[in-house]
Amino acid sequence: MKTTINLPDGLVEQAKQRAAERGCTFTTLIAEGLLLVLQQTTPATRTPLPTWGQKGDLVLVDIEDREAVWQALDGDGWK
Repeated sequence: MKTTINLPDGLVEQAKQRAAERGCTFTTLIAEGLLLVLQQTTPATRTPLPTWGQKGDLVLVDIEDREAVWQALDGDGWK
């Protein structure tokens, strides 16, 4: 599948140089690197975020739920 991604110029230059050193294409290098990241990053390996304050004072919100975040910030849940 073709896709377009924006990468910093310096990163692209380093990646192309590494691909040439390994004798593979830039695309192959990027695909291998992405595969490594996807294999290593699972919810079980994530480090829990720190919390502060007393348990009753905490605002519990799923930060991946945009609507819940806005409700916590705008509503009574924010202290």
